[in-house]
Amino acid sequence: MSIIKTIDPTAIPQPELHAYLLSAVAPRPICFASTIDKEGNVNLSPFSFFNVFSSNPPVMIFSPSRSGRDNSLKHSHQNIKEVPEVVINIVDYPIVEQMSLSSTAYEKGVNEFIKSGLTEVPSEKVKPPRVAEAPISFECTVDQVIELADTPGAGNLILAKVELIHINEKYMDEEGKLDPLKLDLVGRMGGSWYTRASGTSLFEIPKPIRSKGIGVDQLPEDIRNSTVLTGNNLGRLGNLEKLPTIEEIDQLANDDEIQMLSKKLDGNPGKLKQELHWLAQQVLKDNNTEKALAILMYAKNLG
Repeated sequence: MSIIKTIDPTAIPQPELHAYLLSAVAPRPICFASTIDKEGNVNLSPFSFFNVFSSNPPVMIFSPSRSGRDNSLKHSHQNIKEVPEVVINIVDYPIVEQMSLSSTAYEKGVNEFIKSGLTEVPSEKVKPPRVAEAPISFECTVDQVIELADTPGAGNLILAKVELIHINEKYMDEEGKLDPLKLDLVGRMGGSWYTRASGTSLFEIPKPIRSKGIGVDQLPEDIRNSTVLTGNNLGRLGNLEKLPTIEEIDQLANDDEIQMLSKKLDGNPGKLKQELHWLAQQVLKDNNTEKALAILMYAKNLG
């Protein structure tokens, strides 16, 4: 049996709480923010307290937190209070090391574009430059800054309205949409860890159908209580619109693989059921959900 550790956030030191929060809430997208102060000094810094929160109007929010060591404000935060504009650049794997380098606590006025070796490109609607190497950049005006507290580790929510989007077309598919397989984005984990959204780490889940799936509760008890199927498997099955018909189930008697299993395990219906559940799970991995459920119903009808 699992042991649950319960933590009162007010009873542990801020750095310890910070570590729990950042390791648990992950992966997080990275806001690679370029800002400028009233003297024209450019700053480039990454923040993983970040996401998109609205498409109409298009609004992104990121949060430069106060230092947990000395309670100082991030230079990005200070710059935005002077010039309420920001370019949010998206981080992909080819620039992740340079992005990390830019998070160094350089003195105010130091240009992290230069330190990290990244290229400034003039923006069209805002003063801060954008990162030429980024796959996507969002020119934003800042609508609001919400300072949550004045204590070490306190967040400062920057509400940034998107005014212009720049997309490198090599990351788009033939339909003109951004292609996740080409983007090779990275996400922030806890500590010094990151994750890479590419290769086998990417997977698709069919969106719930418009007419509503039957739900796991409508699956027969034998299937819901399977010792083979996982919660993810049941969720996929529950996304189907209806149970298979008797005719669809009966047709499986002619399936070569099922015939082979039936002959091999003749006289052992319990083992045959389990093998059919394993087979259905493999069919699910091949994204043939209807056939998988039909196999499971076939196994149920064996008695």
